[in-house]
Amino acid sequence: MTLSTDICYQALLARDARYDGRFFTCVTSTGIYCRPICPALAPKLENCRFVASAAAAQEAGFRPCLRCRPESAPASPAWAGTSTTVKRALRLIDEGALDNDGIEALADRLGLGSRQLRRLFHRHVGASPLAVAQTRRVLLAKQLLHETELPLADVALASGFGSVRRFNEVFQHLYGRGPGTLRGRRAELYQAAELTLRLPYRPPYDWQAMLAFLARRTIPGLECIDGECYHRVIRVGEAIGSVSVMHLPADNALHASIRLPELAALPSVIARLRRLFDLQADPEAIRLGIGRDPALAPLLDRRPGLRVPGGWDPFEVAVRAILGQQVSVDAATRLAGRLVERLGERVAGQEVPGLDRLFPLPERFTFDEIRALGMPGARANALVGLASAYRERPRLFDRRQDLDETVDHLCALPGIGEWTAHYIAMRGLQESDAFLPSDVALQRALAEQGQRPTPRELLARAEAWRPWRAYAVMHLWHADAATTVANPQQERGDATLA
Repeated sequence: MTLSTDICYQALLARDARYDGRFFTCVTSTGIYCRPICPALAPKLENCRFVASAAAAQEAGFRPCLRCRPESAPASPAWAGTSTTVKRALRLIDEGALDNDGIEALADRLGLGSRQLRRLFHRHVGASPLAVAQTRRVLLAKQLLHETELPLADVALASGFGSVRRFNEVFQHLYGRGPGTLRGRRAELYQAAELTLRLPYRPPYDWQAMLAFLARRTIPGLECIDGECYHRVIRVGEAIGSVSVMHLPADNALHASIRLPELAALPSVIARLRRLFDLQADPEAIRLGIGRDPALAPLLDRRPGLRVPGGWDPFEVAVRAILGQQVSVDAATRLAGRLVERLGERVAGQEVPGLDRLFPLPERFTFDEIRALGMPGARANALVGLASAYRERPRLFDRRQDLDETVDHLCALPGIGEWTAHYIAMRGLQESDAFLPSDVALQRALAEQGQRPTPRELLARAEAWRPWRAYAVMHLWHADAATTVANPQQERGDATLA
């Protein structure tokens, strides 16, 4: 915990929403843990223990409050910027890495021993990896009980429990009663084709900027924006479905409608949506990190809720980045559309008219097929090489120990230079510190008296922005777009954003 006991208690008394998700209050007299905004009568200070995460509270033996619903809190930023390994591990856990495999397998993916991983988690999160995974399952199950009418067996499956028996045991242990009693309505005959969930974020959130960014890059047949709603066809493993996402500003959340035939894939879908829309960001930490620069401070004031748009899949982001090399955003989007039309698998029966394609699997990438799109030979070879590497190494896009190692790993692939590698890390891997010092748009935005900074000068200046350099990139891109006449020559700095 970086917050003092006094700060936490004052925030609790004031029900200060700025601290929601930053800490949880464990009440020793009741055995319950709550969010700072809980409407219940505030406990006495001597009965309070403050922890950095819901997992730490549950591992200490406290159960979630039924009134403030900890599953509805924004993601805790307690470990942000402190341990790259922990952030990578949390991402894998969110995707279900511990649902079927043990902690040794997770540690192996991270390149360290299981004992070291446990030590890192207790230092940065206050709980073990297994406790984090258990808390994720419990809170997702509780959200599904409150927000959907899925049968209990489906809730157990969708939230990552290995069996209904284990699901019932955990809830009986935590709440002293079965999961069905938390619902208050029957759902055994529910046959809905979709789930609707709220995905909370820490305000402010610039939804219009996010939509505008995605709208310019939507691939026909795969995704579209209809008014204020984003739609997309998805594939998770063997499961094929679709998602629709819109903004609920009054709830500080996005509203996701998920159509999926295999509920076991739901945790992965939710994790991908959180990355796509950058719902884990902490705007206050970002403001403190980059707002000291006099050029960035007014940009943050103008767009305090600006996020870094992610991608559905790192392989897709990498393909789109290569397609966008040396061309404008619009030209890259057209190339991506032709790629999906030619190589993407057709799917039928989707909810949104016109969405009938999946992004191509790497097996479909051959030199002749790519060249037929009108691609230069070198770029076609780069795409084929990327697809081949991904087929051979399904974990090609796992984060490495740090950003530099991740970038070096990506740069070893044919046709990927440092700019493209940082871009893939920024959007495909949600690396908050990814940076593009050679980007022309950034240089234009920071020009003084007509003199643009060199990449070396820009890199040196950006040292003070760490670990939030990717957010500085987004602010500078928006500033440049607002002052630059859109034409192919001027767009080069934004070219691979397709």
